[in-house]
Amino acid sequence: MATFGQARQGICSRCLLRLRYSQSGQRQLVFSGNAHGIRLASPTSTTWPPLKRHVQSQQFKPFVPPSPESLPKAAPPKTYRRTRKWSRRLLYLALSLGVAYEVDEYFLYSSLARSARTFWLGLVVATDYKINFRPHPPLANSIQDLHTRNAERLFDLLRTNGGLYLKIGQAIAMQSAILPPAFQKMFSKMFDDAPQNPWKDAEKVILEDFGKTPEELFGVSFSGEHGKGVMERTARASASVAQVHWARLADGREIAVKIQKREIAQQVGWDLWTFKVVARIYTFLFDIPLYSLVPYISERLLLETDFVNEADNSERMAQLVAGESRLRGRVYIPKVYRELSSKRIMTAEWIEGVRLWDKETLTRPWQGRWRQGSPGCRGAPLDPPNHDLVAEALRTNAVEEHLKPNRDWWKGPSGKGGLGVSLKDTMQTMVDLFSAQMFLWGTCHADPHPGNIFIRRLPSGKPELVLIDHGLYVHMQPEFRHQYSLFWKSLMTFDNKTIGKIVQSWGINNPDVFASATLMRPYSGGDNSTSDGIKRTMSAKEQQERSYEMQQQMRKGIREILADEKKWPRELIFIGRNLRIVQGNNQFLGAPVNRIKIMGNWASRSLVDSPDLSYREKLVNLGRHFLFKFVLFSSDVVFYTSKIAQFFGRKQNLEDDVEASMKKMAGDMGFELNHRVFEG
Repeated sequence: MATFGQARQGICSRCLLRLRYSQSGQRQLVFSGNAHGIRLASPTSTTWPPLKRHVQSQQFKPFVPPSPESLPKAAPPKTYRRTRKWSRRLLYLALSLGVAYEVDEYFLYSSLARSARTFWLGLVVATDYKINFRPHPPLANSIQDLHTRNAERLFDLLRTNGGLYLKIGQAIAMQSAILPPAFQKMFSKMFDDAPQNPWKDAEKVILEDFGKTPEELFGVSFSGEHGKGVMERTARASASVAQVHWARLADGREIAVKIQKREIAQQVGWDLWTFKVVARIYTFLFDIPLYSLVPYISERLLLETDFVNEADNSERMAQLVAGESRLRGRVYIPKVYRELSSKRIMTAEWIEGVRLWDKETLTRPWQGRWRQGSPGCRGAPLDPPNHDLVAEALRTNAVEEHLKPNRDWWKGPSGKGGLGVSLKDTMQTMVDLFSAQMFLWGTCHADPHPGNIFIRRLPSGKPELVLIDHGLYVHMQPEFRHQYSLFWKSLMTFDNKTIGKIVQSWGINNPDVFASATLMRPYSGGDNSTSDGIKRTMSAKEQQERSYEMQQQMRKGIREILADEKKWPRELIFIGRNLRIVQGNNQFLGAPVNRIKIMGNWASRSLVDSPDLSYREKLVNLGRHFLFKFVLFSSDVVFYTSKIAQFFGRKQNLEDDVEASMKKMAGDMGFELNHRVFEG
């Protein structure tokens, strides 16, 4: 039998449970009946604590809502004014950004986005260098790592922005020999072809400039109609600001139609403004006088987008070449068709030839007939394409057609032939041409990289050099041209007094460095004070500190070259670029000519041939020129000694020796040279 304490949870309805209250108000639980035979462990009544009485003592009244008068004054509702204010601001900001993005994308061709991207990256790079350019960088393993990551950032920016940024990148690439190796490696890729715009964009440019469709302007048919010309809608080449399409007119002329990319006209103003602002900031942050050069550089780059200016330069150069007996028949400038040209479109003669960088094709044996030139040499008409093949190509592929004949018969049945021209004659013509531009005419092509030079074979077997892309030119004043010629002549004769006098008039405080940069080889005729001072400073430094100190010296050297910004001739920027490219071309072809001697000879001779000198000055300069020719004999001794060594198996040429000397000198002065910018 269970006790009450054990069985209380199991009491059922048959057990009588009674609750009563004692006189003191205590409640008692009383059992009456025991259907289950539960034995109580305590008396039959259980006493609990007294309960409060919760019985309503008042008379029942139904609930009546209180009157409005009896209620307290209502609290004002929450308005969330600050939340609504910031929500409105965020909404307006989002709408403004959305509208700005659409306007920028469809009307300004992403000019605002490109500028914002440039400013942001400029801030990141400047901050990175300010923090980490020191012997032991706190946020980089070494100064080299610092250069590497910032070179990658800058390269990605220029490739992403495209347009004029690519042109600026190519200009940096041509001067990358004095930049850290990380920049040299990245910027060597700047000469790759840029993406081309679709045909519909090119067609709009033609329509906007001429008010005619390509069919109406050029008299071509895209359906193969008889009696009309043909034109390829896929560009044959695409550069930073324009792309080139091939066409053959109904009269048999083959033309290169250079069409400016449609977005360039809108982007160029923003791009140059951004360039100026960034240069201004960097001039302030790093104490290098660069901003004073920006207006001249911007002016040159802006002129490069004006194809009327390019046509003027091209025709002017053709006249100068035709009037110079030493170049006539060796150099060819393509004809410009003014009636088919405008500010954004330039139509010129189509050129068939071999690019300068294709050294193997230049030198392989000629497989054509004897006394026969390569296609188009001396402006000869080109054989027409097969009309049936053209019609078939247009029918099967309406856009990416390739209608121009290959014209590679001169390679022979095996396709392994070449022009069979002499590299020495080729390079001699090139150095002669650019020396005449620089010293005699004062009209200098500032972008003679291998992509802008074609080589053709004349019936005599001699090379014919074709120069294209005449957008970027430097025009030298007669006084400056005479000074520059005399400067070059003085370099060859170690006339340090004249060198110092000329460079001081240009506002340059370091003649040794500037002389070496001009010659593209170490100048050994000075007092060597710069390099000796650097060596004394660096001798006891550890590698990291030495690298840092050398690059500080490089910055000091730049400040010395640009010491007096008002006197410094702006033309030297692009003349130095021309010298750099010509030196690189000569080295790439194996240094077949003595570049220094050829240029020095032109510099001296130009002081005799210049039309703006008096007869007395010309006569005096003629006597000095004959004496100078005798001095140049020593240069020939060095050159032919190098050629004999090459003949007996030495792999390095004279330009390689020059480069090695320049690298040694540059290493002492704080930077590393790399002249092979066209390789890779």
